[in-house]
Amino acid sequence: MRGVVLGGTRSGVGKTVATLAVVRALQKAGYDVQPAKAGPDFIDPSHHAQVAGKPSRTLDRWLQGEDGLRRNYHRGDGDVCVVEGVMGLYDGDASSTAMVAESLDLPVVLVVDAKAGMESVAATALGFRRYARVADRDVDVAGVLAQRAHGGRHEAGIRDALPDDLEYLGRIPPTDDLEVPDRHLGLHMGDEAPLDDDALDAAAEHVRTDRILDLARTPPRPVDADGSADAAGRVESVDATVAVARDDAFRFAYPATVERLRERADVVSFAPTAGDALPDCDGVYLPGGYPELHADALADSPALEGIHAAATDGTPVLGECGGLMALAETLTTTDGDARSMAGVLPADVRMHDRYQALDHVELRARTDAVTASVGETRRGHEFHYSSADVAADARFAFDVVRGDGIDDGRDGLTEYRTLGTYCHCHPESGAFDAFVDAL
Repeated sequence: MRGVVLGGTRSGVGKTVATLAVVRALQKAGYDVQPAKAGPDFIDPSHHAQVAGKPSRTLDRWLQGEDGLRRNYHRGDGDVCVVEGVMGLYDGDASSTAMVAESLDLPVVLVVDAKAGMESVAATALGFRRYARVADRDVDVAGVLAQRAHGGRHEAGIRDALPDDLEYLGRIPPTDDLEVPDRHLGLHMGDEAPLDDDALDAAAEHVRTDRILDLARTPPRPVDADGSADAAGRVESVDATVAVARDDAFRFAYPATVERLRERADVVSFAPTAGDALPDCDGVYLPGGYPELHADALADSPALEGIHAAATDGTPVLGECGGLMALAETLTTTDGDARSMAGVLPADVRMHDRYQALDHVELRARTDAVTASVGETRRGHEFHYSSADVAADARFAFDVVRGDGIDDGRDGLTEYRTLGTYCHCHPESGAFDAFVDAL
């Protein structure tokens, strides 16, 4: 696929809305669009999927490495890929939008807030392009998409101020119908608060799809150590079934994770908040999400009883962030209401009004666990509003090399063959291959 990266001048500039408008504009022009997201986010990709009708690819150099990032891009399916950036273009020491664009050799469309500027939009874009040269970065800022820009004189002033070698790629008009409400952890999910279709169609009319397609490029293909193309995934399948929680409480699973699990094992989904029991399985994966918003339903769920029984019987269970919370003894909301959870891990979890950790993470295994052997490292990310009060005799599988973890530089609370972490891992880390091998 050819592709472009939509990078912002800062967080909150409107990258998600701009990305959705570009996706819609390309669709209306007859193209099959593959969305993608730079960085470890789960929420923006849910809006991509709502508009594009297919899962969004995660592109993060810290989580995946450069070859893994390229592999995940090439596993996408479409004529053109639109990659939404994270934060400002150059922000982030682990995997910035600029790093993703460099790894894929894709041009950057800079999203600039034009609400109160015209010539200054051009000056801002020129500064971002010049910074790449000053900082010796291989980043091609090729064009500008003006966010919150009116037509007429406003649009003409922006377009005319740009030099010939910096493309004007259209505008996103200012309208309340193109705002996505937010809450803790970010925006509402795509199926909870989708953008108004008519407003999105109207915005798409102002995107210059022909010029974006002219700029788009095809990234280099990934290679393995022997130089052959994309050797990832050539691992034996196992005769085992993984039960994956997928409902309103457990929403944060990378599409590549489920793909990887399906490549190697049978996968069956279940919905604990809907009253589903735990299916017959050889392992359980509880992704992150919003268990705090569904604590009552989880407390009454037969699935949590089944998970407790399976865990004490030695079934491998992996819970990431929200999954860790569900595996704990109790979960206390910000209102002070405590609810019983699965009771597998010796911890009481409490929600807070402010986030407790936000970072890319590196863990080193201090003991064998279901996602790593002793001495191995795993990379991921953490973003949570909860904290865990662990028992004095609690055991941890990982030391935290980077990040915060659960308690005092440790992560991976473990009991039986159950592991609960605040760290979300991508399958390129090897964590899910190790999990399947443990079944």
